[in-house]
Amino acid sequence: MGVDNSVTLESFCKNLKIEVIELTEDTMEFDMIGIDASLANAFRRILIAEVPTMAIENVLMVNNTSVIPDEVLAHRLGLIPLNADPKLFEYLSEHDTPNERNTIVFKLAVSCKKGSPRLTVKSDQLKWLPGGSELEMESPTPSAKPRTYTSFSRSQDSMPEFANKPLGVKHQDIIIDKLGPGQAIELEAHAVKGIGKVHAKWSPVATAWYRMLPEVILLKEIKGVDAEKLVKKCPVNVFDIEDVGKGGKKAVVANPRACTLCRECIRGVNEPQVELRRAKDHFI
Repeated sequence: MGVDNSVTLESFCKNLKIEVIELTEDTMEFDMIGIDASLANAFRRILIAEVPTMAIENVLMVNNTSVIPDEVLAHRLGLIPLNADPKLFEYLSEHDTPNERNTIVFKLAVSCKKGSPRLTVKSDQLKWLPGGSELEMESPTPSAKPRTYTSFSRSQDSMPEFANKPLGVKHQDIIIDKLGPGQAIELEAHAVKGIGKVHAKWSPVATAWYRMLPEVILLKEIKGVDAEKLVKKCPVNVFDIEDVGKGGKKAVVANPRACTLCRECIRGVNEPQVELRRAKDHFI
């Protein structure tokens, strides 16, 4: 078809450019320039499935008399975003012992007294246990020294990484459960490092999507009344008016990035004035 779709590492490194457009605590918008759709989609899938985060994986249930079953409650806890940098933690394999470098321990102990109104349990009631698990494991020999479910050699709040930034939940107002009079929940939740490929609770993004950069081309100079009509047609203000002197005005493309390709600008005209297309190597 006359198109070279081959990719070499040298050309990829030479052509790829990334420009961060917006970066806030909760959102990020960036442009990837110089690649094709297959690579842009690969990066999108990596963001969803292969960037590690921390999430609650194991829940030790001591008491749960609420209407939500143990396994559903554990699943809800796993979906609560945690305010913890995964780069500071190691992966926990099935043969590893939970310690201060691979596990974060939280405790939830709430109850609704008899005669009291219903109690809403929220994520801010999950308390970080920097010293590790407080629940003792059953021992085959009564005389043996009691052991907990983690083996912390030091308290996490004494570590320089966490001394000034305590670990906890990202949002304080997520509803976990609602307790009626006489109901109670007591549990311990252990968070570990993982990726979204294993379970969606470890995915760091809610949505990750891309679109090609719109290209809006004026096929001829549009002046005077026609220019003003074109500017008013566009619902997202892609076009603007430019003064050309002596009271003259002409339409210019001011913000092509905002174009949604709604095609309003090309409707109701006798001859083509505007051409809409997409840049095939520029992804938002």
